[in-house]
Amino acid sequence: MLLLSPINASRPPTFHRGTLIRQPIKTSCRIIAKAKDNTESGGFLENAAIAGGLVSTPVIGWSLYTLKTTGCGLPPGPAGSIGALEGVSYLVVLGIVGWSLYTKTKTGSGLPNGPFGLLGAVEGLSYLSLLAILVVFGLQFLDNGSVPGPLPSDQCFG
Repeated sequence: MLLLSPINASRPPTFHRGTLIRQPIKTSCRIIAKAKDNTESGGFLENAAIAGGLVSTPVIGWSLYTLKTTGCGLPPGPAGSIGALEGVSYLVVLGIVGWSLYTKTKTGSGLPNGPFGLLGAVEGLSYLSLLAILVVFGLQFLDNGSVPGPLPSDQCFG
């Protein structure tokens, strides 16, 4: 945002035989202040959302593919680490979408682009992941009548 200061803002009107004649206003401006450009530096929350989103969206893609092909989510893995990563990934994507919607209602636009446009990319990928979640969960519900729970059950990895 630039703040401009007029140097020669206006001249007083000139009177000529009882009529008002306006002379052209000549102005020139100079820059006296410039706002900081925040497009290339992100705060902790932005950087955490970028890192979390870049990890979470592929994990969700893998999870949804596994759910659609096998009827179960990802296997628990060693000490439940893969299952935990899957669950946290769903929460991260929902958190990014929630943050984006909140920002949209408060400012009228979504999240800022962030460094190198990564936050904007993560925001878009999160919305696509949410759409894929709704589609695959809906298809799973239509095919099997339910969606597998978050914990291993008799049907999946029990």
